[in-house]
Parts: sequence; structure tokens; C-alpha cells
Amino acid sequence: MFQGASSLCLDAKGRLSVPSRHRDCLNALADDQLTITRHPHGYLMLYIRPEWEKTRERIAALPMEAQWWKRILLSNAMDVDMDRTGRILVSPELRAAVGITREVMLFGMGNHFELWDKANYEAQEAQFKQAPMPAVIQGFSF
Repeated sequence: MFQGASSLCLDAKGRLSVPSRHRDCLNALADDQLTITRHPHGYLMLYIRPEWEKTRERIAALPMEAQWWKRILLSNAMDVDMDRTGRILVSPELRAAVGITREVMLFGMGNHFELWDKANYEAQEAQFKQAPMPAVIQGFSF
């Protein structure tokens, strides 16, 4: 289970240095093989390859009315390998699709990571905080 937030910077070639606390786990679970895809809400999702294969099957099985979601999620998926120094290349196409520039936020979300452009994330978080808390959360006990 991946968790936690990291504020990071992409290098000039668009490579992301994966935080060291996740590297051993990524190596053990997936031999450093990841898949990155675009989410329609403006961020990228990073999966270890075995988890992506399960998720890809679930997406492919969606009904025809979800065709555009399938198209966005599956056609943008790119397999990447983490190099010896713990970096992964985020393609220019994926970076452009979600507006990622240099400063990013990486969030562990359980079975995958989310990668956001930092300014975009901060703007969306500020907007979200202005909305009322959903009823499903109001009754949640922390």
C-alpha cells in the first residue's frame, strides 16, 4: 500500500526521481516496472505493472457508454522502467496532457500513485476546501 505525499521536481528531460521510501517496494513488487496513464481529472496515475494489468482488465470490461473513459485511460497508458538511480521518464505527451511542468506532487493512493502539477493541485485543493463536506464524510469517525 502506497501512502504519503512528496513535493518533487522533474529534471530537464522530464524524469521523476521516485522517493527512496518507495523504491525497494517498487522493485520487490514489480521489478521496477510501472505503467503511467492519464486521468481525465487532470493528473497522472502510476501503477506497478501487475496492478495495472488487473486495472486494465477492469477498464476494458466497462460497457460501451464508458467508451470515452476507456479511450482516455487505456490509450494514454505507457509502460516505463525505473532506472538504477530510481528515476522514471514521464513522456512529454503525458506531461502536456495534464499540464505538468517542473514542480509536481506525488501522492501514494493505496494501490497506485497520483502525479499532479503542483500549481494545479494547489488550485484544485483550494477550490475543494470551499465546498461543503459531503454527507458520506460527515459521519466518518477519524
